[in-house]
Amino acid sequence: MSDVLGSLAAVIAITMVVAGLIRLALVPFAVAFEIRHRGHRADDAPVTTHTIFSEPPLVTVVVPAYNEGVVIENCLRSIVRSHYDRYEVIAVDDGSNDDTFTRMQVLAAEFDQITAVRQENAGKGAALNTGLALANGSVVMLVDADGLFGPHTITRMLRGFSDEGVGAVCGNDRPVNLDRIQTRFMALISHLGTGLMRRSMSELHCLPVVSGNIGAFRRDVLEATGPLREDTVGEDLELTWRVYAVGRRIAFAPHALLYAESPSTPRALWRQRVRWARGLLQVTRLHKRMVGNPRYGMFGLFLAYNSLTQIVVPFLQVLAVLLVSGLALAGRVPSTPAGLWQVLILVGLPLSILLLLISVLLDRSPGDLRHAWTLPIWPLYSSFMTLVMLKAVWQEISRAENRWNKLERTGTVSIGGLVDDEQSPGGS
Repeated sequence: MSDVLGSLAAVIAITMVVAGLIRLALVPFAVAFEIRHRGHRADDAPVTTHTIFSEPPLVTVVVPAYNEGVVIENCLRSIVRSHYDRYEVIAVDDGSNDDTFTRMQVLAAEFDQITAVRQENAGKGAALNTGLALANGSVVMLVDADGLFGPHTITRMLRGFSDEGVGAVCGNDRPVNLDRIQTRFMALISHLGTGLMRRSMSELHCLPVVSGNIGAFRRDVLEATGPLREDTVGEDLELTWRVYAVGRRIAFAPHALLYAESPSTPRALWRQRVRWARGLLQVTRLHKRMVGNPRYGMFGLFLAYNSLTQIVVPFLQVLAVLLVSGLALAGRVPSTPAGLWQVLILVGLPLSILLLLISVLLDRSPGDLRHAWTLPIWPLYSSFMTLVMLKAVWQEISRAENRWNKLERTGTVSIGGLVDDEQSPGGS
């Protein structure tokens, strides 16, 4: 039995070390990104500084919603409190059966900037397309209905359009519901994605997705890509790849913060990540000609690496575990070199912690280190995530219905200053 556990631990440890070394190689690019953008944060500078705009553009914010009555009011009110004054909001209710549309209508009557529309339930992609058809802005922001803007979020998103090659900008989404162990853990490790990966991928011109929580697109680029697909659960990912396909790239705006709800239960986290994995499978199938294709520069090459690590490697990891278990049952457990997995863990664990610290500092969020006590669940989380792709593949093979499959909102707001006290359903 000890041989089995040792072999399994070695598989986990090797994965940890390899992933850490790859991320470590990306640190210089993330630092280069910070150096190159160090002057782009000033909120008092005109939006035309360091951008492609000759004058402040009209921005359309499209907010699709399905049964979002708990959070839609806070979302829309946070947008209208923006310090940027050239914007409009198109709120699209996708046939909700709660009071979402009623709340939209009340706010539309209160604020001239908000237009509320309703359609029969057709899915998120269809709701976004309805909003896009009504948009007047030369820049369109697509945001989720639980997102909370800061006063400078729109301005900082616009600063991401630093040159003509940028077709879209991805903002920096962070958890707002820090009321549970899981959400506190996610708030901490999410910096590996936003602090390190998004910065380095943006610097390398291969940022693979504009977050569905907060993304901005040039209107002329959307006209070139065409409307969002309505037959995939990864509509944000699919649109991102089409931006690259028309010869533009994605930039990251790290200071354009938007706070949104993170899954608060293991079941909700599982459903979200399976949806994301299934979206990746669908988009990879739709755009397989881009994978590894040098015609698309670094992005095409990155897609080959991404397909290997995100789609193939999880199956190899599970296969390795099954192989070791089968050999154990047959009494033929391969011997693990003495102390190998212990050595690998002693290397991989400090490396992972170092990368997390670097990511937190890049995101200028040292306060989130107060959640470090949740890190012991990291190995469990990593194992949990390995199985996500298997479930997603099964859903694709069985042709499961494409659905919103959205999170059940709680309305919890743990970040002070994002909503008025009388509007907040919860908080700390």
